[in-house]
Amino acid sequence: MSSKKYSWEISDNEGHPAGMAMLYATGMTHKQMKQPFVGVASCGYESNPCNMHLNDFAGLIKEASQGHDLTGLVFNTIGISDGISMGTAGMKYSLPSREVIADSIESFILGHSFDGVIAVAGCDKNMPGAIMGMLRVNRPAIMVYGGTIRSGQYKGEKLNVVSAFEAYGKRVRGELNDVDFRGVIENACPGAGACGGMYTANTMSSAIEAMGLSLPYSASNPANSEEKKQECMEAAQYMKILLKLDLKPKDILTRKSLENAVRVVVALGGSTNAVLHLLAIAKTAGIDFTLEDFRRINSETPVVGDFKPSGRFLMEDLHEQGGLPAFMKYFLENGLLHGECLTVTGKTVEENLSGVEALIPSVVNVIHPVEKPIKATGHLCILHGNLAPEGAVAKISGKEGKSFEGKAKVYDSEEAANEAIKNKAVQKGDVVVIRYVGPKGGPGMPEMLKPTSMIIGAGLGSDVALITDGRFSGGTHGFVVGHVTPEAYLGGPIGLLKDGDLITIDADTLSIKCDVSETEMATRKNTWVNKDLSALQGTLKKYSLLVSTASEGCVTDKN
Repeated sequence: MSSKKYSWEISDNEGHPAGMAMLYATGMTHKQMKQPFVGVASCGYESNPCNMHLNDFAGLIKEASQGHDLTGLVFNTIGISDGISMGTAGMKYSLPSREVIADSIESFILGHSFDGVIAVAGCDKNMPGAIMGMLRVNRPAIMVYGGTIRSGQYKGEKLNVVSAFEAYGKRVRGELNDVDFRGVIENACPGAGACGGMYTANTMSSAIEAMGLSLPYSASNPANSEEKKQECMEAAQYMKILLKLDLKPKDILTRKSLENAVRVVVALGGSTNAVLHLLAIAKTAGIDFTLEDFRRINSETPVVGDFKPSGRFLMEDLHEQGGLPAFMKYFLENGLLHGECLTVTGKTVEENLSGVEALIPSVVNVIHPVEKPIKATGHLCILHGNLAPEGAVAKISGKEGKSFEGKAKVYDSEEAANEAIKNKAVQKGDVVVIRYVGPKGGPGMPEMLKPTSMIIGAGLGSDVALITDGRFSGGTHGFVVGHVTPEAYLGGPIGLLKDGDLITIDADTLSIKCDVSETEMATRKNTWVNKDLSALQGTLKKYSLLVSTASEGCVTDKN
């Protein structure tokens, strides 16, 4: 079978001379015209450390492609920085950007009859968006992660991006002066790379490597490392193999490889966003994978990764101890991964790890032993109850306790909640409710990192819970519940809550409920007035009309 399965139509088809002429006009040689065309999709742009270096990586991949008789051609897609847009109106565009990325990769590769795609992604929504685009195209594909940032330093303290968010809460509380506040901000992010803890970027890069759609070590190779440059060049080498084998993303992604991804996410203490993204990836691949699968795997998997935000370490620390493959080898030896799953190397997980030395865990190390875990079962709790009939997701490490009961303080926007926290209207024992920030009602399901960071910074992390139909950053910690479905905009119970309603969250019974009778809820529903979204236009209007619920992954092409 020819590796030039699709691109011959535009580069070698005498019945399409105009297309051939246009390709020659770009400076393409006769040799390049005869080679398989590989699109190098870069999420690079200048205004974010997670993405500022990705165009350089795309250039390395293009250059390396020629050495393997491939014609690599760079094209760009977008990215929205969660860290920069957090707490602003721009955050509404973060989750929709995942769909735009998938749409653009699908459109470009299929629109130009390319034979394969290597996607270079760096920030939270870049990676699942790239994987969804690769799955829609279903031609040989590899994702290259842009890599993690190194830690910042200020006055002897190790910093990361969440340090800057939490510094604001400390400043409001009077614990940080203006000079030190600026010192933290200016030193938290020292260069290129995605947020260093087990936040959403490193969570998703780990999940994608575990499911076999990126090369070994991609998740843990730092952004500014020789290993990352080498990975870029090796991506072209493995693309040659994938084209020869005609091995495609839907050949690699299976229920078992998704289970590997979820198990790695849970074990490392990863972000709640992984639930949304892996549900969406499964949906795109046509695999029946639901919240119940997350619940099952979560109940079977110990948390062993001591990573920030709730732990001590960063991804750079795992890199120094053998990277993600060393951890995966340890988990494989303990029977916690499916070793037979295929990967983009053309080999199985077990074959990839055959020459890898397993990480040696320790309670003072990045990874704890499975016999002495940080938490015996997972932290990604799937909750149900009269507040979330279709489910909700809680990130409960155990450090904040396993249950919380308190009276509701209800806010119909993040801005209103932030102002209340700033003005000390939120007190010990409260359950902060932020609603109308779901995928349809937000629209865009913005992250609530700013209010949760303010709560932590104000010293209320163990004393205040927060629930929302929005979502959370991977940097969020504390007693928080997100993805509450149905969302308020769809008439869900969260939209009917009032100040003072008693709310109970229980990680042991996996429940979230309010002490309000069905009769009272029905009465409130009769007088309920929905949020007015008639002024929406463009991207957010289309997203609000098309997007599915959080329990279905927030996809926009739901059947």
